[in-house]
Amino acid sequence: MNRRKFINTSTLAGLTLLPSGTLRGQNAPSNKLNIALIGVWGRGTAHYDSLAHENVVALCDVNETRFADALKRFPNAKTYTDWRKCLEQKDLDAVVICTADHTHAFIANWALNRDLHVYCEKPLAITVEEARIVRANWLGKKAKLATQVGMQRHEFANFNRVRELIRDGAIGDLQAAFAWGNRQIRRKGYWPAQGQPPAGFNWDLWLGPAPEHPYNPAYFTGGCGMNCLEWNMFWDFGAGQIGDMGSHTMDLLWNAIDAKLPTSAEAKGEAFNPDVTPVECESHFEHPANDWRGPIRVGWYQGGVMPRSPNRAIDLKAIDHGAMFKGSKGFLIADFESRILLPVGDGGDLTYLKQRTPQTVIPPMGHFQKQWLDACREPSRKTACDFEYSGNMIEQMLLGLVAYRVGKKLEYDPVAGKVTNAPEANELLGRKYRQGWALNG
Repeated sequence: MNRRKFINTSTLAGLTLLPSGTLRGQNAPSNKLNIALIGVWGRGTAHYDSLAHENVVALCDVNETRFADALKRFPNAKTYTDWRKCLEQKDLDAVVICTADHTHAFIANWALNRDLHVYCEKPLAITVEEARIVRANWLGKKAKLATQVGMQRHEFANFNRVRELIRDGAIGDLQAAFAWGNRQIRRKGYWPAQGQPPAGFNWDLWLGPAPEHPYNPAYFTGGCGMNCLEWNMFWDFGAGQIGDMGSHTMDLLWNAIDAKLPTSAEAKGEAFNPDVTPVECESHFEHPANDWRGPIRVGWYQGGVMPRSPNRAIDLKAIDHGAMFKGSKGFLIADFESRILLPVGDGGDLTYLKQRTPQTVIPPMGHFQKQWLDACREPSRKTACDFEYSGNMIEQMLLGLVAYRVGKKLEYDPVAGKVTNAPEANELLGRKYRQGWALNG
């Protein structure tokens, strides 16, 4: 299903409302949230229908020519080209972030510093350090602020069904889990200088905290909603496949295994390019036991590299983006909307499967964005992909990119956020920002 169609076909009827005056800046008669939409084109348009039920009081985009269409939907909003100025608007309750990946952690962290609820399109961060800072900031305020990362496929019922099967012992004791994505977008390096930014487009603000690069229209040739596929594979602007479909696919795995942070990471792939993230790459992580399973190994494969199929009759490559779980009695293979169980050995006859009752089945999560809007009004409600869940997941994935760059297995201290056996790796956990840009502002 097309992501935009998936989001826009839902409505926000039946919102749970609290008494007026609960939220700072709230419009008391209607009890609507005052929201800033940062990034009004591309992914931003996918939020128009949902946000139409709230008060969109601020619109922000580095391309002023996009305001005309956005103002047709939200005519009373103030407009900004600089998100830092937008966040200073005094009547805001919440912010929706639909900007380029390299600014996500910045805007999210600044918004949290202003006690704003935050919905951020994936990925939450493009470095380990960014993920840790944003997650820690939110954990200190989680009792009063709602957060959500835009991994909208999490709404599909299959996510909960896969989790139930794993927890119920459908494949025995969980031993390992693997996820993959086969997208292949290749670039030789950053585009050279070409032309000038079109009227109304602020290239300097689009770069934001990223290092200086000359303008080239090739970064934006993908059209509405597809621009990320033109720039997110460059190290300074994104995390490549990991920040794109990798976030969605690893979410399918992450939701089932109840993992937090790994204790090791190793990776291999194509030759390192200092400009462009790898297309072909695989990463492997070790996770400690929790209260229902033993230690497990998690793998991520991209660009056509694949885990080995458990059965020669099953072609995993036929699944563009999928996950596979290995247990002591079989395998579970899934994509976003379907799954298959593959028993292995004499004990793998599936007769031990738990019969769930209506009371024990994980209920549908409902509309993904509505879940966040409800939690904004009542922060005691949990969102599926909050900044702890999503921050942990993307930290693991980004640590894999560090291991790829260093070329050795990394031993990781998840509490300190440090690599203990390769000092050179710690230099790659963060990134340098342009002068005048601060992650914590």
